[in-house]
Amino acid sequence: MELNERIRQVQERLTQAARSAGRDPEEITLCAATKLQSEQTIRAAIAAGIRVCGENREQELTAHLQEDAYAGAQQVHFIGHLQTNKVNRVVGRVELIQSVDSSRLLQAIQKQAQKLGIVQDILLQVNIGAEASKGGVAPEEVGELAQQAVQLPNVRLRGLMCIPPVAQSPQEATHYFVAMRQLFVDTKEKMADNENDMDCLSMGMSHDFEQAIACGATLIRVGTALFGPRPTADTPKK
Repeated sequence: MELNERIRQVQERLTQAARSAGRDPEEITLCAATKLQSEQTIRAAIAAGIRVCGENREQELTAHLQEDAYAGAQQVHFIGHLQTNKVNRVVGRVELIQSVDSSRLLQAIQKQAQKLGIVQDILLQVNIGAEASKGGVAPEEVGELAQQAVQLPNVRLRGLMCIPPVAQSPQEATHYFVAMRQLFVDTKEKMADNENDMDCLSMGMSHDFEQAIACGATLIRVGTALFGPRPTADTPKK
């Protein structure tokens, strides 16, 4: 299937899922997960209507920025694990860092953003399934980390993000998404000075974004459904 057709189908699925949930499709941002994609593929996706790109790796982000691969996109997000020693290569180069999961990383982002004289938008990543193999703060620790974030002058907390366990059924996926939605609402209610900034709940990927939208996602991160099977690191990029 051609890239343009896959993008059209995903946008159609997004629209249908939103309407089925009684929501406005315009409330939901489609973030194209461009991990291991070539500059040419990214440019073609943007030409076909993609407006937000998400990168998992600092090295790929840097390379694509150098090649101006994101020209025409409205935003670039960082959606992968961010090491503190790579913060200076990400802060100020993306509109949103979706994967903040520790006080140490928060402080590193604050330090770099202050140095650049900017305010960096972030999401807190939540390990909603308590999986040892995944990053993210435990749900019960989100409130404390959120309070730390709102005290930092060069960081703006925009919301929460999660990568739930791979579900065996739509019902199982819904369980995690409902929990994330409630955590988002509860956290926002406690952010008296920051609640207006908290407008983003990032959850849902290629295999489950319809369920995520039904449960309140405002941003979905989609890779395979847009680009087809992801190339390996050793596969020549086209």
